[in-house]
Amino acid sequence: MTSWIRQGRLGAMTTLCLALGACSLAPTYHRPAAPVPGQFPLTTEAVDGAALPVWRDVFHDPRLQALIELALHNNRDLRIAVERVEEARAQFGIAQSDRLPTIGAQGTEQATHQPANMRNGGADSAAVNRSFVAGVGMTAFELDFFGRVRNLSEAAYQQFLSTEQARRTVQLGLIAQTAEAYFGLRSAQSLHDLMDKTLQARQGSLDLVQARFDVGVASDLDLAQAQAQLDTVRADLVAAERAMAQATNALQLILGTPVPSDLPAPLAFGSDQLLQAIPAGLPSQLLERRPDIIGAEHGLKAANAQIGAARAAFFPRISLTGLLGFASPELGGLFGGSQRYWQFSPQIVMPLFAGGGLKGNLDLAEARNNIAVATYEKTIQTAFREVADGLTGEATYSRQLDAVRDTESSALRALKLAEVRYETGVDSYLQVQTAQVNLYGVQQQFIQLGAAALANRVELYKALGGGWSPDDVPAKEG
Repeated sequence: MTSWIRQGRLGAMTTLCLALGACSLAPTYHRPAAPVPGQFPLTTEAVDGAALPVWRDVFHDPRLQALIELALHNNRDLRIAVERVEEARAQFGIAQSDRLPTIGAQGTEQATHQPANMRNGGADSAAVNRSFVAGVGMTAFELDFFGRVRNLSEAAYQQFLSTEQARRTVQLGLIAQTAEAYFGLRSAQSLHDLMDKTLQARQGSLDLVQARFDVGVASDLDLAQAQAQLDTVRADLVAAERAMAQATNALQLILGTPVPSDLPAPLAFGSDQLLQAIPAGLPSQLLERRPDIIGAEHGLKAANAQIGAARAAFFPRISLTGLLGFASPELGGLFGGSQRYWQFSPQIVMPLFAGGGLKGNLDLAEARNNIAVATYEKTIQTAFREVADGLTGEATYSRQLDAVRDTESSALRALKLAEVRYETGVDSYLQVQTAQVNLYGVQQQFIQLGAAALANRVELYKALGGGWSPDDVPAKEG
């Protein structure tokens, strides 16, 4: 009976060890107050806030959707981010295992050769003494009275969560980069189409001036001006071809694979490629869903737990090593009923002098915690600015596009009038040239501005952490 009680001591001690660790010297965690206003600037008109749970609900163009799928599957940056999550998961598993005892089967043989004058049984006794031990043992398990191991495990867990949010940040950024690269390519293609059509129009103008020159109506200056206009557009067309090639290369780098030739047909290049409903009066609490902000807070919690581990290092560390099994001088009799064996070896280490190392580790942990707080607050401030800039863009790009569209109509009308006046001999070709240059510039500006408006909406989608829902929009009073 007594022997079984002794055999159970190790198991009872292990159970007690698992119950320890409730004590923690880490500071009580409090989320820092967000250093930004409680509301984003009211810079858009109130519209229905349609839900944006996934990117497919935002980007309507089927070709862009296919490209985003390719990027999410092949992009190397995203692969690295996924593997870093797995790395952090493994590190957390290692840290978590330290909170549990390591128990394993153990078998040892010890053989000792003694000289004749040192043998307990005299010179004629056996020269070699052997002993065999087998059983289940626990090695150097720390009793976590002050939460050192617990806080280290918590820090590893928070780092794992932070790394997972970093992966989400990379994924969100990858979606936005793919969309922006695609819109950049479509913009370059639109400019190329414009320049190609303009080149044909300029060639027609040159032919007209040449015909008038041949009959003595137009001057050498008119002919030279028409030729210069044609050459200018020809040079712009070559530059547009280069921009298209470079935009394709940029998109291919993001995709991580060559751009397939069997992509779905695209939508017409314009604002319809993106969801247009942007709610007004979005609260700044939306920032809390951004993965970079969530990750920064997990990093702050990890730094907070590291302080607890550094404080616990000032206190004694108690560890246990034990073995429960059988021992015998002969292998054949090792597992006999009378050969039961147990060993219990507690160890306590009390720091007395460490040359300032313990204090230095605590100061380091506190400094890193202060850095984590500042990083968290800076992340929120940066996010607020990104959203505010995006909302400002939403409020202004549409009005600017309307103004440029009206300018294009006026420039086109001015060109037609200048051509009529030139053909009737009222004005010189200089008026036609000026009108052509103005119209050409306005048309380029309209395409470039439209691309900028699309890019702004993509950045707003990214800045809001991937979307919003109708519940995010505050109800109107009255």
